[in-house]
Amino acid sequence: MLNENVKKVLESSMWDLATCSNDEPNVVPVAFKCVTADGKLAVGDVFLDTTLKNINANGGKIAISVYNAETLEGYQIKGKAEYLTNGDIVDTFKAMVEKMFNGAATAKGALVITPEKVIVTTPGADNKKEI
Repeated sequence: MLNENVKKVLESSMWDLATCSNDEPNVVPVAFKCVTADGKLAVGDVFLDTTLKNINANGGKIAISVYNAETLEGYQIKGKAEYLTNGDIVDTFKAMVEKMFNGAATAKGALVITPEKVIVTTPGADNKKEI
């Protein structure tokens, strides 16, 4: 589902996670993130309190916006999130966060997102096209 262009933008850009519950939208930028070998998206949980409450309330629904600010190539990815508190991906994020914050913060877990739709947000003829 994630072609090479989408992966390239995901790997080189910040992501914004969007969730909603009780008619109250929430969007947050995330820096601790990666594309897994099996094509899922993983986000380290450092400050995701509202995001986690929303995915618990809405059955895991989440959207990610990612784009290259120079070329404007961008994508919206809609999917379902699962929260993990242990495992290799959580250990990786814990080490990454602890190193960046010199031990003053850690990752509490990880969101693993299974993409269900990828929509082009790049201006032009393919805008709004589902890949």
